Amino acid sequence: SQMPHGRMPLPGFWKMVDDTLKQSDAQLHAFCQTFETVTPSPVAQPLNPAEERKVLSLVSKHGPDKLYQVTSNISGSKDLDLTLQRGQIVALLQSMDTKGNTSRWLVDAGGPRGFVPAGKLRPY
Repeated sequence: SQMPHGRMPLPGFWKMVDDTLKQSDAQLHAFCQTFETVTPSPVAQPLNPAEERKVLSLVSKHGPDKLYQVTSNISGSKDLDLTLQRGQIVALLQSMDTKGNTSRWLVDAGGPRGFVPAGKLRPY
């Protein structure tokens, strides 16, 4: 009864909720379209000699089909998370974390091993 819409008839209240959700959905859709057109797609970064040696090592250990490139900088925030730079190459060890979460992958970064967000990796 203390809410601003507390005395509104139920059908009117649900119509207002529905209208608000439709408006929010339209705004979110417009934002997503704008974001996709403004944000440039990741570009393959040239490898320096040290990174190239690391890639060759990862290929020999894990095979070429397991290599992924980091699409944007990653700051590890949890235990066992890696901090990686955009353009780095990693090898996929497992496509989930220890709890079965498929949005965090276990990778070998050519030395350190840890978890990274799957959405920030693309096949190399």
